[in-house]
Amino acid sequence: MVPDVTVLVVGAGPTGLLLGAELKRRGVDSLIIDAHDAPMAWDRATVVHPRSIEVFDHLGIAAPLLAAGVKQRIARIHADGAVLGEIDLGLAGSRYGYNIGISEEVTEQILTEYLARLGGGVTRGTKLVDLESHGDGVVAMLENGGETKVIRARWVVGCDGHRSAVRSLAGIGQDGHPIEEPWAVFDATVTDFPHAFEATYAYLDDIPLILTALPNQRWRAYVRPSGPDSDLVADASVPLARYLPASRFVDVANPVRFQCYTRVAQKYRSGRLLLAGDAAHTCSPIQGHGMNSGIQDAFNLAWKLALVAQGHCADTLLDSYEAERRPVAQRITASGDEADSAQMLKDAADRQARNAIIREVLADPQTRHHEAVAEAELDVDYAGSPIVVGEDGPGLAPGQRLPDRIAVGTADGEALMLDDLVNRTGHTILLLGGERASGEKVASLYQALAERCAAPLYGASFAAAVAGGGPGVASLSADDAARLGISGMTLLVVRPDGHIGLRADSAHETALTAYGLKLGLRR
Repeated sequence: MVPDVTVLVVGAGPTGLLLGAELKRRGVDSLIIDAHDAPMAWDRATVVHPRSIEVFDHLGIAAPLLAAGVKQRIARIHADGAVLGEIDLGLAGSRYGYNIGISEEVTEQILTEYLARLGGGVTRGTKLVDLESHGDGVVAMLENGGETKVIRARWVVGCDGHRSAVRSLAGIGQDGHPIEEPWAVFDATVTDFPHAFEATYAYLDDIPLILTALPNQRWRAYVRPSGPDSDLVADASVPLARYLPASRFVDVANPVRFQCYTRVAQKYRSGRLLLAGDAAHTCSPIQGHGMNSGIQDAFNLAWKLALVAQGHCADTLLDSYEAERRPVAQRITASGDEADSAQMLKDAADRQARNAIIREVLADPQTRHHEAVAEAELDVDYAGSPIVVGEDGPGLAPGQRLPDRIAVGTADGEALMLDDLVNRTGHTILLLGGERASGEKVASLYQALAERCAAPLYGASFAAAVAGGGPGVASLSADDAARLGISGMTLLVVRPDGHIGLRADSAHETALTAYGLKLGLRR
C-alpha cells in the first residue's frame, strides 16, 4: 500500500498537537485532523505541571507558556475550618519549581503556533468514521462537510479524547468506572482575597472547592455541586465564606457541569493503531494529571514512532510505549480515585482521620518532598521498561529522568546545566567521570566511543564531563558526581524524552551495543 501520509493523528488537543509537532520536527509527515471546525474558545483544564513545562522547554517553547500563565508554587490544603498544610513545588527538584496556571485553549494555541512554525497545521471539521488495517498500513475514511475521503496512512494515533473513535474502531476496551459525583467549574474574580494570588487553594469541606490561579488575578473554581440543579456559584460560595467571609465571586464566566471517569485502555497499541492522552486514559481532575499525562504520552511516543517510521528501528520499539506509559496511567487514576474518595467523606470521624493523615504527611519533610515530586510529575520512572538497560545503584538509575540541576563547566569556561548538553531531537551519550577518573581517561574513552559507536545509535550526540575537568571535557563538581552515584567512569545514554536509557559503569562499548539491540536499531 502506498501511503498518502506516514502518520494520521486524530485529535488536535494538546496531546495531538504536540505529537504532530514532534513528528514534524523529526522529519516525519503527519496529517492532524479534528472534528471541531475551530479551536475551542474555552476549555476547563488549567494547570501545567513542572514536568510538562520541562517538555515545553525541550521544544523551545517554554517562554511563551511562562509569559501567558501565572506561577503557582504552593498548594494549600484546608478542611473543616483549618489549614492542614502546604505542598511547595520548589522542593520538587525541577528548574521550574511551580505549576503554570493557564487555560487549556491557550496551551493549545502555543502548541498550534509551534506546529505552524515547523510547517504543519490542523485539518478541521474532519471526522474519522472508519478504519481498516492492512499489513503495511491503515485505510482511514474521513468525513468533512458531508463528503467522505479515503486516506492511507502507515500509522494512526488516536488523540481524540475519552470518546475516542480510534479506540472504538480498534476494538480496544477500557478498565475503570464512572466517577459518581459530578464536577462543575467556572472562572471568576474573588474580591478581597487576602492570601498570595499565585497558588492553588483546596477546601475539603461538605461542598469541596478548589481554586487555581489564572492570569489577570482570575481564578478557576472547581466545585462538587450540592445537587443536580443547584446554583454553582452559590455552592462554591459556601466553603469560601467559611474561610474568607469578606470575599465574593464576581464576574463569573463559563459555568459548566461535567462528568468524569476513571478509565485506562486495556492496551495502547493494536497493530498500526495507537492511543494517547484521554483516548488512552481518563482520571479525576482533582490532581490535574489528565492533560499533563497526555502531553507526556506524546513526548514518549513521538521519538519512538519517528525512529520506526524512518526505518531506523524495528516496530517492536513501539511496544515500549505501552510498557512505559500505561503503568503511569494506572497509577494516576488510582491516585485520583483515592483523592476523590477522601474529598467526599461525610462522616465526622472519617474526616478527622483523613485530616490527621494529611497534617502528618505535610508536616514531615520527607513525605512533603514526596508529595511535591508527585504533584510535579517528576516521579515517573521507566525502570521496568523493555528498552531500559543497566543496573540500579546509588544515585541516578536507568529509567529515571536526567536531573536538570546539575551544573557543568565547559572547557572554555562556559557555565551550563547538564541537561543543556542533551540533544533535543535524538539520543545523547554522556560520559561522566567521578573522583576516581582522570580527565585524560575520560577524554580517551570519549573519543573511542564517538569514533566506534556513533553509527549503531542513530542520531546520537556525544558529551563528556568529569569531576575537576580535564582536556577536551566539561567539569563536574565532586558533590554532583557523588549525587549521581558516579565515582569512576559512567556511560549514560539519555533518550530524547530525557530519561536514562542506559547506565554502564564498565564495559562501556559492549553496553552501548546492547542498548542499540534493545531498541531494535537497524544498521
